Amino acid sequence: MSDPLWDIYDRMMAALQKRMPPSWRHRFFSRRIRHVSLHEKPKASLEVREVEEVHELYTPIPISSLPPKRETEKERASTLPGAPTTGNVLVTGGAGFIGSAVIEALNQKGIERILVADFLGTDSKWKNLNALKVDDVVCADHFLNEIKRHPDHFGKFSAVFHLGACSATTEANASYLLENNYAYTKSLCRWALAGKSRFVYASSAATYGDGSQGMKDQGTNLHDFRPLNMYGYSKHLFDLWARRQGILDRIVGLKYFNVFGPNEYHKGDMRSLVCKAYEQIVSTGKIKLFKSYNPEYKDGEQVRDFVYIKDAVAMTMHLATTPEAGGLYNIGTGKPRTWLDLANAIFTALDREPEIEFIDMPENIRGQYQYHTSANIARLRDTGYKKPAMKLEESIRDYVKNYLFPGKYLGD
Repeated sequence: MSDPLWDIYDRMMAALQKRMPPSWRHRFFSRRIRHVSLHEKPKASLEVREVEEVHELYTPIPISSLPPKRETEKERASTLPGAPTTGNVLVTGGAGFIGSAVIEALNQKGIERILVADFLGTDSKWKNLNALKVDDVVCADHFLNEIKRHPDHFGKFSAVFHLGACSATTEANASYLLENNYAYTKSLCRWALAGKSRFVYASSAATYGDGSQGMKDQGTNLHDFRPLNMYGYSKHLFDLWARRQGILDRIVGLKYFNVFGPNEYHKGDMRSLVCKAYEQIVSTGKIKLFKSYNPEYKDGEQVRDFVYIKDAVAMTMHLATTPEAGGLYNIGTGKPRTWLDLANAIFTALDREPEIEFIDMPENIRGQYQYHTSANIARLRDTGYKKPAMKLEESIRDYVKNYLFPGKYLGD
């Protein structure tokens, strides 16, 4: 006995079928037959087949079943060499200092299918994107909310560079840092691994604390480190979480030391001394440095591992595109220098005689001040990275003459 509802259904489908291209009629007819067969009572031996047909009926046709699309020259170039997969690239914090520098490096490799997720706010960091080529820019919160609801909302990504965070070492709002730096990173990491994306994230040398437990990224007990500020602790928490989850070796964590260079202009007090000192010299003719409050270090002889942004990004790209790389890696030169070395190099780049004034260090940072940092980069070298870092004097000269003086950004 016929069912009136199915009769109406059949008439509607027949009318629609006439409007379909011939190449689609067989697929449509096959699906209709499956649907009708479900209306009838199947035999016990066909129960498994019935479940499979229901799944096929309501599942979109997989992309793999369609004829392969011919790649354009741009799409062939938009592949991260050495990465586990190919496709789009996500850069969180992409308008920031290191994030925009990574995008510029990707552009240099012909990679332009890039989604930027960032908080642009009211400062001028959007200018870092002016000369760069990206597919789209979205708010970081909007991005996270969408992928929580629909993981594939923005598509698939071959690599995720998570470089967005609050990097202010003086930030005192612990709840904000826990949410922005720690919780966000956990959510993004889970999503990236579920989507089989290469996950590269910014940890920090601030996780090492005062350095009394060493600054080695290999064979160390992470629990021994004691960060001196909440920023370092927020980064440390994720390193510890990734280790507990057993995923640290499947991702790449980058412990950036004292990075300086173009595109840091928007960072205010968090800019490098090179950037701030350049402005001081231009306006006053001298540089102000903090006095030492540690008897082991004379004024200006506090030591830092200063690394130029171009070297930091080269190391980042190497690790991102080396499938065997996994875990934590120091990003620095391995050759620490004093603040006086840095100051003198700036004066030399400007063809001026050094004039340095030592000033009191604010009391609120004296207890969390690092007097000596030095990156042990042996683990980075073991992955095959052989390029020597630029000398401090050479990198400062490049920064001052090619970016600070003419007011240029990376990519200009």
